[in-house]
Amino acid sequence: MVKKSKLKKTKLAFNVGATITDPGNSINNKTGSWRTLKPVKNPKKCTNCSFCWMFCPDMAVTEKFEIIYDYCKGCGICARACPFGAIHMEKDDK
Repeated sequence: MVKKSKLKKTKLAFNVGATITDPGNSINNKTGSWRTLKPVKNPKKCTNCSFCWMFCPDMAVTEKFEIIYDYCKGCGICARACPFGAIHMEKDDK
């Protein structure tokens, strides 16, 4: 006969799958410090088409199409997505 364990049952808290239970927390993680290239916008060429904003994987481009360098990792997707050549990448001299 097997004795029942007298271990205390504890409730464990786990997220199901890859569920994000605390959305918007990446605002606390400034990741721009490891960038080697930075996007620079030419306001004379910018038509506010929103391609840079739509394609930025880090949401480093605001809805007013300004670049927030604290979160920009320098991937260059915004520059490649811009159909008007309004963004170019240059060396970041931090």
